[in-house]
Amino acid sequence: MNAQKEDKVPEAKMLTRRGFLRKTTASAWGVAAFPYLVPASALGADGHIAPSERITLGFIGVGKQGRGSHVNAFRNKKDVQILAVCDVESGRLEQSKHMVEERYAQRDDMVDYKGCDTYHNFRDLLARDDIDAVCIATPDHMHALACIAAAKAGKDIYCEKPLTRFIEEGRALVDAVERYGRVFQTGSQQRSEYDGRFSRAAELVRAGAIGKLKSIDIGIGGFPSDSYDLPPEPVPPTLDWDAWQGPAPWRPYHAELCPLDFGGYPHWRYYRDYAGGGFSDFGAHHIDIAQWALNMDHSGPVEVVPPGVKDPKRMTFTYANGIPMHHGGAADCVFHGSDGTILVSRGGIHSEPREILFTPLGASAVHLNRHRGHRDDFLHCIRTREKTIATAEIGHRTSTACQLGNICHVLQRPLKWNPEAERFVDDDEANRLLGRAMRSPWRL
Repeated sequence: MNAQKEDKVPEAKMLTRRGFLRKTTASAWGVAAFPYLVPASALGADGHIAPSERITLGFIGVGKQGRGSHVNAFRNKKDVQILAVCDVESGRLEQSKHMVEERYAQRDDMVDYKGCDTYHNFRDLLARDDIDAVCIATPDHMHALACIAAAKAGKDIYCEKPLTRFIEEGRALVDAVERYGRVFQTGSQQRSEYDGRFSRAAELVRAGAIGKLKSIDIGIGGFPSDSYDLPPEPVPPTLDWDAWQGPAPWRPYHAELCPLDFGGYPHWRYYRDYAGGGFSDFGAHHIDIAQWALNMDHSGPVEVVPPGVKDPKRMTFTYANGIPMHHGGAADCVFHGSDGTILVSRGGIHSEPREILFTPLGASAVHLNRHRGHRDDFLHCIRTREKTIATAEIGHRTSTACQLGNICHVLQRPLKWNPEAERFVDDDEANRLLGRAMRSPWRL
């Protein structure tokens, strides 16, 4: 896939058979927000949304997250039709296909429903004209390639976090999404889910409910990824191991990377070839909320230093406004202010003093909660062409902060970062870690 300078797709070519549905705000309100206002002709006799009005989806990567979370959730949405799934392992494909067809057979009262196709190559799925959007849940090192190809194919995109393995890939992805005018949702669901507690924390911090923000703690479990050290094992006959590795350096197969038992999460996240370890995996959630509260969705830290420089035990990120963000703390996100503290995690939200949580925001304050689920926000924006709550740019900036931490871990020295140029300041060694050469024949 050679990188070429291309103009945006003309509006006429961007319109599919659902073009009118996508471009009409009334349709968006009628279907997504107030189903009881949809004209009778758009619904079946039992109130189901007619197939012609549904958003059609394809799935690229149907492992633990792609299948167990995304396929399972989207197949139950009345305004969605899953047409295809893609993976490099045949067992996952068949299981996902069965999940989709079994659900639709029940929904549409068609015992022999067989409307979900399977693919091993994501380009073949993207070539279909009848697919409106894709959900990408491959390992991190494949995100940029699949997303850029999807944007070029005119598909809207939901992609798992962290957005990319390397910072340079992230910028290329954002540029492609912008060039081709696609709706993009990064899977940073803490912005939308968990009863709105994360958005509430960010709103309160922005509104000054804790006074002047002094520092942030990020309770990221796990550490940066490490070099590959697994012994070789036989490649399962159902797996295309070469395709799984994609642009990464060739390594022998090991079941920790791509297990076939569908148990816990695979361990490819631990290895630098494919991901950024726990630092990126949950940093993509918690650093995302910190940057949201800092109003830094389109920027990032200007300095990162290893433990022992500014904090004896913790890595420290510093923003241009002087606010430090420390790796480690008492909760997923802890905001320390001059007048109080807010602690927010997936398990709850607390403050000291307690009354901070009940601070009225007022009409002039920034209201961040959209009061809809993360996938529903994606579907809503497909119909209205609005920006999602976690755009490609937002996902890239969060992923960048995670990668800065990984690079600092590798080099073990302070680093200066220019978030506008997206380069390290006067540091060629660090800048060489912003990207890597892809294994042939893979190209952005």
